Formats: sequence, C-alpha cells, structure tokens
Amino acid sequence: MTEIKTDWSKTEFKAYFLLYAAHADQIETPQERDFILAKVDSKIYDRIHQEFDQDNDYQSIQKLLYTADKYNYSKDDLESLMEDIKRLFLTDGEFTSYEQNLLVTLKMLFR
Repeated sequence: MTEIKTDWSKTEFKAYFLLYAAHADQIETPQERDFILAKVDSKIYDRIHQEFDQDNDYQSIQKLLYTADKYNYSKDDLESLMEDIKRLFLTDGEFTSYEQNLLVTLKMLFR
C-alpha cells in the first residue's frame, strides 16, 4: 500500500485537522465552520475542504499522522490542537458522544 503524504503548510494541516474533527458526527455546523474560519484564511479553508471532501477516513487519518510527524509536532503542540478541537466541539452547545469518542481516539493516535 502506498504511503499517503501531504505537502501542507502548518496552517493547512490545522485546517484539515479541524475539518476532520468538525465532521465527527457527519455534520459541520455553521458555528464549527465559523470557528475554523477564525483560525485559518477562507481560501485555505475552501481549498482544504475540497481535498477533505474527496478523502475517506483512512486517507484523512494517514494524512494527519504523516503531517504531524513531518513537522515534528511536540506533545505541547498536539495538546494545544486537541484543546482547539474541544473548543470546536463546544461551539454549537453540544458535545456529542461521537465528538467525545473522536477526541479520545485522536489523543491516543497523536500521543
């Protein structure tokens, strides 16, 4: 199987990671979209969203793991990103079981 790689910047990585998280429950709410747009430029958001929409779950995880490793994200960097994801989940006033499970899974994958 071919390794899945990216050529993303750190900002593009963050946009993709937040998009991935926003889709934990298969719904990207307007509040989640606004949260992501407060973190990244709309052009990056649109371009990365197009890529995200074409990827399956396996491809998404592989891209995230590859890019985190490529940039040597520290434990603190990843913890900060997980805090952003938790804030993203709370933007619509709900923290669904899907979102809770994804957060736990992401913390396990990226430790």
